[in-house]
Amino acid sequence: MAESFTLGYVPGVTPGKWVRIWAERSPGVPLELVQVTAAEAAGRVRDRELDAVLLRLPTDRDGLHAIPLYTETTVVVVPKDHLVAAADEITADDLADELVLHPLDDTLDWAHPPGKPALERPATTGDAIELVAAGVGVLVVPQSLARLHHRRDLTYRPVTGVPQSRVALSWPEDETTEEMELFIGIVRGRTVNSTRGRPPAPKQSKAKRPAEERKPAPRRNQPRRPTRRGRPKRR
Repeated sequence: MAESFTLGYVPGVTPGKWVRIWAERSPGVPLELVQVTAAEAAGRVRDRELDAVLLRLPTDRDGLHAIPLYTETTVVVVPKDHLVAAADEITADDLADELVLHPLDDTLDWAHPPGKPALERPATTGDAIELVAAGVGVLVVPQSLARLHHRRDLTYRPVTGVPQSRVALSWPEDETTEEMELFIGIVRGRTVNSTRGRPPAPKQSKAKRPAEERKPAPRRNQPRRPTRRGRPKRR
């Protein structure tokens, strides 16, 4: 059994529920959380710096397993007084006249966002959020990142017709340990009684009773032996 299990996760992903279940099922092996950037996530687990990582697809999966877990809603972040804030949902075409910021750490699979490009790309999503608050432009991101960078002066709305971010669990192809199997079971919702990935419990042999206690089973349906009747006495 390993001494610990190290799990990386990218910004916006919240592994808290799975960590609590791990603590209940494997209290002897502490789970260590390490936050990593989206750009370095795959490399950190490939270099064995992490046992596993929760990252966003698409990514370089060379030498890695990856189990997609869920797909996020894509939203546009705007100031609260922006026209978009009056809608429940918008399309990519609704952003045609907007200056849409495209940070260097963007996690959506597109070469160019809709709308008008900015002269320079912000270094990070956090920097792009600051520019949105300053009224410079709008930002299209997965919903979890909009929540992570929440500000009182900003809001967000779902956008259709744009890529969506998929969150996946990834680990080295040639290293599926017992602890890894346990965590896979947790994120997939398996119950504590699930035996997948664990060796079957050996069958218990039945204890033999002492010879004096072993009694033959009573015979059934045996024909009765006829009783002898004496001859009648002569008078």
